[in-house]
Amino acid sequence: MSDNIIILGKEYDMNNKKISGALRTYVIWPIILIPFLLIMTIQLFTVNMYAGIIGSIYLAVYIVIALLLYNFNKATIMNNIINFAQSFNLAQQHLLDTMDIPYAHLDKDGHIIWGNELFIAITKTDNAESGKHISSVFPEINNDTLLSCDNTDSGNLSESEMHIQYSDSFLRVVIKKYSLHEFDFSEDETHLSLFAGSDTIYSLYLYDETDLINYMTCLEEQDLVVGLLYIDNYEDALGDTDEIQQTILMALVERQISKHIQQIDGIYRKMEKDRYFIIFQKKYLDVLKNNKFAILDDVRNVTVGSDDTNVSISIGLGVHADSYTKRYDYARTAIDLALGRGGDQAVIKDGENISYYGGKSIQKDSNTRVRARIKAQALNELMLAAEQIFIMGHTNCDIDSFGASVGIYRIAKTLERKACIVLDSDDTTSINDMLERYTSSSYYDDFIISCNEAIDKITPNTLLIIVDVNRANLTQCPELLKLTKHIVVIDHHRQTDERIDNQTLSYIEPFASSTCEMVTEFFQYISDGIRPRPLEADTLYSGIMVDTNNFSVQANVRTFEAVAYLKRNGADITRIRKMFRSNPSEYLLRAQAISTAKIYRESFAITTIPTDKVTDNPTVIGAKVANSLLEMNNIKASFVLSEYKSRIYINARSIDEVNVQVIMEKLGGGGHLSVAATQLDCTLDEAEKQLQTVLDTMIEEGDFK
Repeated sequence: MSDNIIILGKEYDMNNKKISGALRTYVIWPIILIPFLLIMTIQLFTVNMYAGIIGSIYLAVYIVIALLLYNFNKATIMNNIINFAQSFNLAQQHLLDTMDIPYAHLDKDGHIIWGNELFIAITKTDNAESGKHISSVFPEINNDTLLSCDNTDSGNLSESEMHIQYSDSFLRVVIKKYSLHEFDFSEDETHLSLFAGSDTIYSLYLYDETDLINYMTCLEEQDLVVGLLYIDNYEDALGDTDEIQQTILMALVERQISKHIQQIDGIYRKMEKDRYFIIFQKKYLDVLKNNKFAILDDVRNVTVGSDDTNVSISIGLGVHADSYTKRYDYARTAIDLALGRGGDQAVIKDGENISYYGGKSIQKDSNTRVRARIKAQALNELMLAAEQIFIMGHTNCDIDSFGASVGIYRIAKTLERKACIVLDSDDTTSINDMLERYTSSSYYDDFIISCNEAIDKITPNTLLIIVDVNRANLTQCPELLKLTKHIVVIDHHRQTDERIDNQTLSYIEPFASSTCEMVTEFFQYISDGIRPRPLEADTLYSGIMVDTNNFSVQANVRTFEAVAYLKRNGADITRIRKMFRSNPSEYLLRAQAISTAKIYRESFAITTIPTDKVTDNPTVIGAKVANSLLEMNNIKASFVLSEYKSRIYINARSIDEVNVQVIMEKLGGGGHLSVAATQLDCTLDEAEKQLQTVLDTMIEEGDFK
């Protein structure tokens, strides 16, 4: 056993009685004076013999006394130092053991060498169990964690820090790495056995952050969420009931709102007859999420008597902003998104993150055209003020996008504005038959320009009108959006959080069957004398017909009124039907896709289009196949996958039980409750697996059965 002791980080050998350093100088100082006194005595002899003899006698006496005192003081001082060192070493060890911070030593491989009393108490280990790996106590701390200690400028010291949860405690772990090259353990058997074969040790400190984390969690939970609650169809719901039932209906609706707000200890105030301001603590937000915003269903189920009029609400919530003003702005953005997506849903805006809940029901269409008239008049003013007008749809152009573009083009030409449609020739596969009618007739020669031509011609004062799409990355030419200050968006797809920036005018109407329907209504409100030509009427009619699947999906009163208007202006159903007939190969391909469809989880039909047999755009065939699959019993939704231009396209369709828009949004797409689609950069097999994973997750979360 070694008799070494450590004082303030320095080792002393208790068996080595030599005194060194400043203490040694202090002890031998009287002896150091002897040579000087000897020289002085010799000089006395040169001056006077008698004085030299007297000096010699005094020198001899001084030497004897100095040597005696040196030997006596050396032993006394050494004994005192040893006694102090032993006491100090015991105190030092006691301080380490009783230190208020759990503390331990690890070897270079992460095995526990020693721990103080608090470390032993917390980890339920014992120093007798030294050799246990630290990861067996704290799984988060492994060899990679030890190796991650960053080098610092402190020479032999490196340090890293991490936060972990252990049992019911939250801990901040500080790991310090020491190099042993600077320590000499050559004569220290204890350290030699402790650190045998190691050139590194780690010191581990545990700081309890449980109270701090609990305080922070409490503060976070008490933070306020700002929200807006709108009744979607206030006017329509009350318009279908008598005065007494109106009062009862709204009382029942407000009762449901009050009940749910009270359950989350919130406050609500009515701002207008159909708008409410709400605030509540953030800790209740998870409650709302977990019950899927049950308030939406409870309000929708409110009825009066035998009247089947349903009221729906939309909720927008703003969280995690620096100020309450900013949270209110978040709530306004969220409620706009909820309404733009058709209402009957809750939207949470948390910084840049947006979450959607609800939106399960098929919304009743609005018969009022007030909004359409206001938007048409605003568009008229913008067109008259523009020096030129560019009209642009989405990539993989379909007949609804092209028809809406043609309708806006006709309005612009009637207003004597310079206009053109931005469309690349390699993106017209699904509209080639219709486009051929334009090129073979006496229609305007230059009404279509390519994306590159548009980029060259556009100016900051150009009016850019986007139709049938509200996401920048899906437009024909996203670069144009950055080159003009005036942008109009006209679309019938539900709004997503990927909005087009800097919109001068936005008209997004999820209740509309198609963008062609919306543009057709514009003809009646923009100015007198604007009428589509027969060819243009055919195109607009075709867009409505295709998007409604021959008027069986999302067709409403306004849809048929738009179709009637187009019929009066020359639309010919016979011409349109002939143009959309399938050729034999396409018909056989559709039959093959239907016959190979797989029924997934008893409710979903999934199939693929064999791309190697398709010469044109397979997504058009995919849409037709998806509609056909819905005719089978017990099928709630259909999904058709096809490959086109190295991308996977998924067409999704449903009737009323499943919101395919939400499914497609989880895969990066969008659409309507019953008609949606997405595009993926992967293989067909990978796309199908992703789709099945989303369906499984939504079923497990209770979004549908």
